[in-house]
Amino acid sequence: MPRLCILLLLFGGAAGAAELRSVNVNHADGRYRLTSQVWFDTDLDSIFAVFLDYDLASRFTSFIVEARNLEPDDSGQRRFYIRNKGCVWFFCSSFERSGHVEHEARQFIRSTADPTISDFEFSREEWRFEVEGEGTLVAYEFEFEPKFWIPPLIGPYVLQSKLQRDSAGAIHRIEAIAQGLQQ
Repeated sequence: MPRLCILLLLFGGAAGAAELRSVNVNHADGRYRLTSQVWFDTDLDSIFAVFLDYDLASRFTSFIVEARNLEPDDSGQRRFYIRNKGCVWFFCSSFERSGHVEHEARQFIRSTADPTISDFEFSREEWRFEVEGEGTLVAYEFEFEPKFWIPPLIGPYVLQSKLQRDSAGAIHRIEAIAQGLQQ
């Protein structure tokens, strides 16, 4: 998921069994909070590996124009870089996030952007993974405070509508990458 993973789930495409179960966007006190749940028809280890590898993120959606794993910091902590570009109605923007990644295998991945080198005052994403039936349920939460302007009255509505409308292609591409890792 992202990566203004809002934005991890954008833009339509291929078919598959992945299922977007929920997506919600809220705005309060200058911060946006996106939550979603997606079920993937693939094993937990494979889907976890896809989300942990930032080098794969630009294959999910055209909104992510550049993404990569960075060299670990001096303490050995994982780092990431993402550049997004997109338009909502007439408002187009390009923005970057870079920071650290924490994870516990098979349970969660959490990325936190460094505001000194990102276009966000605050940005934290978290994916939680759980086996469900023959697949994996991924619960996603993204909380951010952009340094750029998003219309506060219509921003959450527009973001949520776009995600619900355009998420199928991205989640099916994520699922296909993960299923390729299974083989």
